[in-house]
Amino acid sequence: MLAVVPRLVWVLLWIVSRTWRFEVIAEEGVIPVLFGEKPGPEIYCFGHQCVLPCTIYFRHSRAVILISRSFDGELITRILRMFGFDDVRGSSSRGAREGLLGLTRVIESGRTAIFTADGPRGPIYRTKMGPIKLAQLTGAPIGAFHLQPEHAWTMRSWDKFLVPKPFTRIVVSWAQWTHVPADLAAEAFEPKREELNAAIERARLRALNHFKKDQAKKAEL
Repeated sequence: MLAVVPRLVWVLLWIVSRTWRFEVIAEEGVIPVLFGEKPGPEIYCFGHQCVLPCTIYFRHSRAVILISRSFDGELITRILRMFGFDDVRGSSSRGAREGLLGLTRVIESGRTAIFTADGPRGPIYRTKMGPIKLAQLTGAPIGAFHLQPEHAWTMRSWDKFLVPKPFTRIVVSWAQWTHVPADLAAEAFEPKREELNAAIERARLRALNHFKKDQAKKAEL
């Protein structure tokens, strides 16, 4: 399975993704990262359900993603490597310390670290504390975003995993960045995590509303 499935998924995803059309929106004052750009020492957070479109959109970014040590994590790792990503293994439940140290070195080297904020097992739309701890250690800002396909298959999984359909539009929705001071007090960690969680959720809802507005305009014509 480890030898065959990643290559099969890579081929299928590469073919179908050639038909996708990305459209970028952002909250006022936010400068989004565009397709093909190579960002610097930053932290990116998004929901686990939009891993597939994120893989395509950020494939030229040289980013490093935190992936769990599970069997599913190994499958995902092998697929992402084919798209040019590097990885650090660990999660909130297994290898958390090693994963955080690995991503710290990623930031120090000038590259971007990526978290699936609610992964690897949810609950959905609930950000873990890892990005906040990494931002405190490194001083890197946290970018919150969501990629929403206009047409997609939704899997019956805890994350409602999205598989964009061929020829669909995909909105890349950016929210305000989250900044974490190095001297953040222990009691302030949870409010800061909630701030990041709210930013990711705003990005998701903004993307969904973007399609609703388009539909309303078409109905008026």
